[in-house]
Amino acid sequence: MTEVTESDEGKEIATVTSTDGTEIVYERSGSGPPSVLVHGSVTDRAVWEVGDVRSKFAEHTTVHAMDRRYHGDSGSPDEYSGTAEPQFDDVVAVVESIDNAVTLIGHSYGALVALGAAPRIDNLRSVILYEPPIISEERLARIEETVGEMMALLEAGQNEQALILFLDDIAKFESDELDAIRSGPMWGRYVETFQQTLLPELEAGAERREYDLTPFEDLSTPTLLPTGSESGWLKESAEELHDTLPNSRLATFDGHGHAAHFVAPDRFTDEVLSFISDAD
Repeated sequence: MTEVTESDEGKEIATVTSTDGTEIVYERSGSGPPSVLVHGSVTDRAVWEVGDVRSKFAEHTTVHAMDRRYHGDSGSPDEYSGTAEPQFDDVVAVVESIDNAVTLIGHSYGALVALGAAPRIDNLRSVILYEPPIISEERLARIEETVGEMMALLEAGQNEQALILFLDDIAKFESDELDAIRSGPMWGRYVETFQQTLLPELEAGAERREYDLTPFEDLSTPTLLPTGSESGWLKESAEELHDTLPNSRLATFDGHGHAAHFVAPDRFTDEVLSFISDAD
């Protein structure tokens, strides 16, 4: 059952219950065919306000911007499962609360969660996955030193410096993308919650070591894979996923990194909306 309350600016706040009883909150706005936005690590649904991305999508689709568990207003179970599996169920719960076929849009770790949920969903119209972090031994080795530096900063109580290091050196934000999120009103909240939101996901990735893409070889839903030309190992992840999926297309944003939608929102939303239209 979906619980709905009125919000401001034409938005509604809704809550659904995931398989394990965790409450997942999403914000609904706009009109048109439904889309579900799944944010990345260390953020929450408010991150889609950077560059007015949510409002741009809301001009063409009914946007359902969800908070992943442990983020924003959604529930936080006492024990982390060690895998992303429960979060797949969270996305499924949101999508199944929507009557019509849905476009699923995920960024970063949210794209990984959206990817994992996709084979479990019957009413998908299309999928947009912006650089899901496909883990491998080689990629983990490349960022291991940075993770160590980040952990040392956290232990010293320097959360903001640790978050900046993560976004710059691991998440591959370009400098203008980093400036865009740092200037947003949500930045202070992300600094405060950084340790609680990121570390469990890093630990899950470290334990998994290799992310198996075999289950997605038959995922025939039309899929767009945006990627930044400057995204390094995350661009490699997008290209590997493109080679796996039978019905995917890469869209490269030249000169941008892992968050092109922050600084080139019109180009990003035009690319996504055009793809959604073509997928009909």
